Amino acid sequence: MTDVLPSTKPEKNKVVIAHRGASAYLPEHTLAAKAMAHAMGADFLEQDVVLSQDHIPLVLHDIYLDTVTNVHDRFPGRARSDGRYYAFDFSMVEIKQLRVQERVDLTTQQPVYPQRFPSGKSVFRVPTLAEEIELIQGLNRSTGQEAGLYPEIKSPSWHRRQGADISRIVLDCLSQYGYQTAEDPIYVQCFDADETRRLRVELKTRLKLVQLIGENGWHEAPTDFTYLRTPAGIAHVASYAEGVGLWLAHVMTGVDQHGKPMLTPLVETAHAHQLAVHAYTLRADDLPSYATNFNQFIDYLVHHAEIDGVFTDFPDLAVSYLQRADQRLSRTK
Repeated sequence: MTDVLPSTKPEKNKVVIAHRGASAYLPEHTLAAKAMAHAMGADFLEQDVVLSQDHIPLVLHDIYLDTVTNVHDRFPGRARSDGRYYAFDFSMVEIKQLRVQERVDLTTQQPVYPQRFPSGKSVFRVPTLAEEIELIQGLNRSTGQEAGLYPEIKSPSWHRRQGADISRIVLDCLSQYGYQTAEDPIYVQCFDADETRRLRVELKTRLKLVQLIGENGWHEAPTDFTYLRTPAGIAHVASYAEGVGLWLAHVMTGVDQHGKPMLTPLVETAHAHQLAVHAYTLRADDLPSYATNFNQFIDYLVHHAEIDGVFTDFPDLAVSYLQRADQRLSRTK
């Protein structure tokens, strides 16, 4: 099937969220990857946030250092009993000594995406949340192009067991840089439904919140995601959040014999409750078997499923698709 472009409505209200930055081209969550995503025109740049030993919020996909840095070479013997190296066990001064690389599989030590940026080339560091905010705000000023933030609070219950309230720390950092209201260009996301609701009810943030929804088997949070995907669960989310982050497989399950996408009712249900829907994660080098190319798949998501935004490792391709869609629509008017 060839590329398909929507022709019925403008897509300017759709947002492109650079997943860990332009992570298809540079190591994830590095400042270089974020600068590239900004230059590519992404609407929002994602920050996964965990804490260091000294409770400094840093930008790292999860609580472990060993899949994306050389921590085992730089600090041998500092792993916990499970063999993993946790960011929380290192000071920020120590973490700044590490070199960031492409994500590797712990079992094989091979890159998860072999055709991406070569491991061991150039020098990248783990940024703090403050450093990344300053970069984005600086680029917004120097380019005149505004990109928003999209931080995810990672493993809040795990951090509490270590004696740290990551949500409060992250909100304080965001506030220091002027992110305080629903009008600010930022979404705050979390998989833990109790924590997302706590952000609104107990911590009283006015920032836009997104409830991430996954699978129970991922063990991302002590949350019943099966329930959250029901009409009652979506209604509950709408009581405290402005949006939901849906896994692609929860948006569509494939195509029928005529090539028509088979959609779940989740997007329609979320929209009925006035929730924005941002789907994750679109990768040109990891498409589902029923999609022949990037543009075809994003068309399924944007035009047919009518999602409101997409997380992608390839922000340039998503931005280009939406621009071409709008140009085609304007020519038909």
